[in-house]
Amino acid sequence: MTAGHQYLRSQSPTSLRLSDNQLAYHVRRVIVGAVALGDWATGIRNERGAWGASPCSLKTCTVLVVRARGRKSIVPASLEAVRPIELAEIQEARRRIAQTIMRTPLVRLELGPGYPDIRLKLENLQPINAYKLRGAANAVAMLSESERKCGVWTISAGNAGQGVAYAARRAGVPCTVVVIETAPASKIERMEALGARLVAVPWEVAWKALDERSFPGVEGTFVHPFDDHNFIAGHGTMGLEILEDAPDTVAIIAGIGGGGLITGVGSAIKSLKPEIKMWGAEPETAAPAALSFAMGSPQVFPGWKPSFVDGAGGQSLFPRMWERMKPLVDGCIVVTLEQTKQAMRLMAEKARVISEGAGALPLAAGLTGRAGQGPIVAIVSGGNIDLKKFCEILESTTRSTSP
Repeated sequence: MTAGHQYLRSQSPTSLRLSDNQLAYHVRRVIVGAVALGDWATGIRNERGAWGASPCSLKTCTVLVVRARGRKSIVPASLEAVRPIELAEIQEARRRIAQTIMRTPLVRLELGPGYPDIRLKLENLQPINAYKLRGAANAVAMLSESERKCGVWTISAGNAGQGVAYAARRAGVPCTVVVIETAPASKIERMEALGARLVAVPWEVAWKALDERSFPGVEGTFVHPFDDHNFIAGHGTMGLEILEDAPDTVAIIAGIGGGGLITGVGSAIKSLKPEIKMWGAEPETAAPAALSFAMGSPQVFPGWKPSFVDGAGGQSLFPRMWERMKPLVDGCIVVTLEQTKQAMRLMAEKARVISEGAGALPLAAGLTGRAGQGPIVAIVSGGNIDLKKFCEILESTTRSTSP
């Protein structure tokens, strides 16, 4: 008899009286104690009526389909161990998502003498105006039929939510997004237009739900917006395009929020040209990755503050993402909010590019000189920013002094 069975037998199903929080706690105990070993458990009853759990198969781990009060959601029973993203997986993802995503251009930013040679990878031109569509399209495409029937849900500041909602709509699958309540109106409107049901929560609640991979009252198959192997493999397709368009690249800079973008691109790059440096970029108000690399272990960032850079800069670096990033990332560059605003203005002036705050981090980092003189590829991860806010940011900065 496994630990899970022993635990269930110790809880008399005819006498259990549980609150919602206790109910969730008992489910988690069952998942951790039993189902990770392939067990299944049914027959738990509370005063609100019968409910139970039955096994369901994901590709690499056992899951529970948990029913309570008529709700149903698929919860991973045991997370797949972190493993490298193989080049073959990225190449397969490229073929899989080719009809969904755009092969975005790589354009040189003309800055003149004395400035680094920087090229912009314009992911703001994707159908959802952000790179997240690459990972979402691959992750949703790889769901089993049973997982799709349950619908999908994710947690997002806006771009991952748009990506999952877009991919889900194409697949005919319902989608729910637990969205950070301070997300720009443009992102909210786009997710709603894509048919997603939105549940707005504070940033701290969303970050906690990301770690726990659950949220009360939300049903469906959870698609993690960064700690998901297939999601990351989708992002890796960008690395293949960069090497094809700029084989002379010596450094690539990507903004870091959860770490999925830099892990995906880095996986492709290090497989094909390991001498290319991979740099992460974070805002000064939220730089857990830089702190983690400085300390040699995943860290919580003290004094975290929200800002207009809502698509990057988390409160902490998740241990699993640290494992993924550590062998791929050569270093992190922290920039000020003013440097980020200047980068947004520079792209608008020189290339007529509208970038959100997170999308401007790599250019701001490249202009510090820490990544060298280039050729550098700065990934413009997205352009989902309210136009009023964008104009306010440009008006608050001084005009660029570069040629």
